[in-house]
Amino acid sequence: MTIKVIMIVFLGLASGLSVGAGFVAFLTVMGIIPRLTQLTKTMKMIHSYEWSVVIGALAGVASSLRDPALNISPLFLIPLGLTGGIFVGMLAAGLTEALNVFPILAKRIRLDGEIVILIMAIVFGKIFGSIFQWLYFVHR
Repeated sequence: MTIKVIMIVFLGLASGLSVGAGFVAFLTVMGIIPRLTQLTKTMKMIHSYEWSVVIGALAGVASSLRDPALNISPLFLIPLGLTGGIFVGMLAAGLTEALNVFPILAKRIRLDGEIVILIMAIVFGKIFGSIFQWLYFVHR
């Protein structure tokens, strides 16, 4: 029984370390955080961005290991969800900007001069998809 537990602990730690190392390498090699600070014109706060990613990753790991039941007021959850969504959106925007995804995609679907239409389609698709997911799967 103890060998099985030790193997599970070892496998869990090894998996977590490899995923964490891949995440850090992704952020470092792609230059996501520096590009995000350039886009938002907040270069002075780069250490805050880095620490927010580290603390967010640790909080995510801690909350995924437990099944927390937070009895928090919806008035607090709304701004919390908005800030989380803004952070993920800005991180995705920094990634797409760093990789020049929009110009390549616009060229592929023949919208060369109309990148604004492409971006608005993505934005509205994300909004309507999130609303559909909330109404259909969460509020059932």
